[in-house]
Amino acid sequence: MANALKIGIAGLGTVGASLVRILSQRHNKLTDICGRPLEVVAVSARDATKDRGIDITPYQFYADPVDLAANADIDVFVELMGGEGDPALSAVRVALARGCHAVTANKALLARHGVELATIAEDQGVLLNFEAAVAGGIPVIKAMRESLTGNNISRVFGIMNGTCNYILTEMERGGLSFQDCLKEAQRLGYAEADPTFDVEGNDTAHKLALLTSLAFGTQIAVDDIYLEGISNISIEDIRAADALGFRIKLLGVAQKTDSGIEQRVHPTMVPKDSVIAQVDGVTNAVAIDADILGELLMSGPGAGGDATASAVLGDIADIAKSRPGHQHGPVLGRPARLLDPYVKARMRSHEGGYFIRLTVEDKAGVFANLSKHMSDSNISLESIVQRPGFDNGNHKTIILVTHATMEASVRTAVEAISGDGYLVDKPQVIRIERPGRA
Repeated sequence: MANALKIGIAGLGTVGASLVRILSQRHNKLTDICGRPLEVVAVSARDATKDRGIDITPYQFYADPVDLAANADIDVFVELMGGEGDPALSAVRVALARGCHAVTANKALLARHGVELATIAEDQGVLLNFEAAVAGGIPVIKAMRESLTGNNISRVFGIMNGTCNYILTEMERGGLSFQDCLKEAQRLGYAEADPTFDVEGNDTAHKLALLTSLAFGTQIAVDDIYLEGISNISIEDIRAADALGFRIKLLGVAQKTDSGIEQRVHPTMVPKDSVIAQVDGVTNAVAIDADILGELLMSGPGAGGDATASAVLGDIADIAKSRPGHQHGPVLGRPARLLDPYVKARMRSHEGGYFIRLTVEDKAGVFANLSKHMSDSNISLESIVQRPGFDNGNHKTIILVTHATMEASVRTAVEAISGDGYLVDKPQVIRIERPGRA
């Protein structure tokens, strides 16, 4: 049997503790599967004495994760600390530069420094695996790096944040406000004390940036993503969507166009009978449109200690099974030095149309003014209806659904409507995505 694969783990939070526990409990099974033992030999954390439900005394402890990466007798450095900068960045750099394989669940780190780290790994002939960085336990990275080789991918999209999906699901099920559902998500541990990174779409954007690079062979471009979170979604939006036959989901969408790559993260109305609409709670789902395979949809747990640790363990097992001296595949699907520059697509018509909710004063001429502003912006309306169930005294709620149009046109029309002075609440604009449309 081959020598043991020696592992150093930096970060013993929920995921790190789960990983240590699984490696210990399933040692014999993993040895049989991988053809060699997987041995944790060193760990790093902020507090060596904290009770994590695991025994770390058999392992060499490093207070400094960079010290572990630089000096521990390891074959694989596992980074589970989080954060786009140091110490995670320096630790992974050092590990790769000295010829250690690396595994990380850190999407923020890779979204900012992934191309640089991939270059170091490929120059050193080692692996940099990051399955757990996107969609938790769903093996989407492996599918895109390996299983879809030879396919031309036109679009990748999905639900990539369990916190947002849980909140939107509970708003619909319970008729509760965003704030009430957020508090419940925090109580259950689905949302952080400061949930901004999740609910404003940043977490989804980091994951989407990595999938975009894998899908289209481009450099990572997280700053070129149109970003909108769910904090402005109201129960009125949820009810209106339901009445129109839609559900609201926070989607990350990346697609190839004639002029470049389009990346966007925003709340989206999807038809109730679509598969993506059935993904509820903290579950994630990623769909890939490819020319040979067609559409592939994968769903599963997007977060949590065990789900994420499972993905990390899969990455470690791949390293254990690799042959010494074997030429490894590129980290981002294409050699880092050959990734195309990212070209942002020009604005184009959105085929799904838009949902626009307006709360207005109940007086004559409002409908006529709305129609005029839409016409002036060359927007064709699929429907314009009043929803009596949302009325409040002398106010009326009007729902407009557009045909395919430019977002700039919608924003121009809404701004003109706002200038008329009869709006009594902030207007809401939500994209609609329909099956088979971009």
